[in-house]
Amino acid sequence: MSLKNVRLEVMEHLEKDVESLIEKYLIPIDKIWQPTDFLPDSESESFYDEVREIRELSKDLPYDFWVVLVGDMITEEALPTYESWLMDVEGVDQVGRNSWGKWVRHWTAEENRHGDVLNKYLYLSGRVNMREIEKTTQHLIADGFDIGTDRDPYKNFVYTSFQELATYVSHNRVGKIAKEKGNRSLAKMCNIIAGDEMRHHHAYSEFVERIFAVDPNQMMIAFQTMMKQKITMPAHFLRESGDQIGTAFEEFSNTAQRIGVYTSADYVDILEKLINRWEIGNIKNLSDDAEKARDYLMKLPDRMKRLADRMKIPENSYQFKWVEPARLK
Repeated sequence: MSLKNVRLEVMEHLEKDVESLIEKYLIPIDKIWQPTDFLPDSESESFYDEVREIRELSKDLPYDFWVVLVGDMITEEALPTYESWLMDVEGVDQVGRNSWGKWVRHWTAEENRHGDVLNKYLYLSGRVNMREIEKTTQHLIADGFDIGTDRDPYKNFVYTSFQELATYVSHNRVGKIAKEKGNRSLAKMCNIIAGDEMRHHHAYSEFVERIFAVDPNQMMIAFQTMMKQKITMPAHFLRESGDQIGTAFEEFSNTAQRIGVYTSADYVDILEKLINRWEIGNIKNLSDDAEKARDYLMKLPDRMKRLADRMKIPENSYQFKWVEPARLK
């Protein structure tokens, strides 16, 4: 049987449990938070006072912080790309509306709120150039992405397990910085987004656990393949207006590292967490190729730590069009 057919068979086998996993990891729409819960109520008499408070508190947040917050928001706003990619994964049936397709739609619906709330907050803050941000967002959606997973569900679930935890780290750290600067409302907003990301991380990690239980050899090799080629961030094609694809991503990444929001050390830490979560060292009766893949994975964190220790991050801030210094005075 071809690898593709094996993948389809496994996805069909696991589909019977997807409805219960939706109930376990996703929150009903009537019970989950909405962006307006964290923003000034435009129908309220106090609306303008609340907006003024946002603008006043925003003055204490530094340039690099705004760059990272904008980059995180744009990444969330490129959600149409992520949904369309996952809907094309083997075993996800959009036309037949199977349970895997339902997962992707409901997951997307939860994630959609993140970009909404951050976008509105940035607009109200008066600290950023929204038109440039909007152009970058449109570019990112138009350019799409290639995360190296093809239509393989095994690789895609490794990717999403990793990426959801990385997104948790980023939003959580941004929230901590906001709190340190006295901006408790923004901190709360970022923290609740981070909570969603952690839930989603646990969901995708359980998908991988279930695949390991029925097809450990190919799941191990898929995990190795993804780590060999490195996990590409969703916004790796990020660019500003007038620039080429990907030109802004490195500078955005440098900024995130410089202020400790998401670093190379975090990348290694996430890899270690996945290795432990999936108990890679304890999986039995592997094929020779899967054993080699396991050996590679078990040694990889130490190798990556040595590389991370040698990395140097530029000290000077790149000038993004999204955030104009004059607006921050």
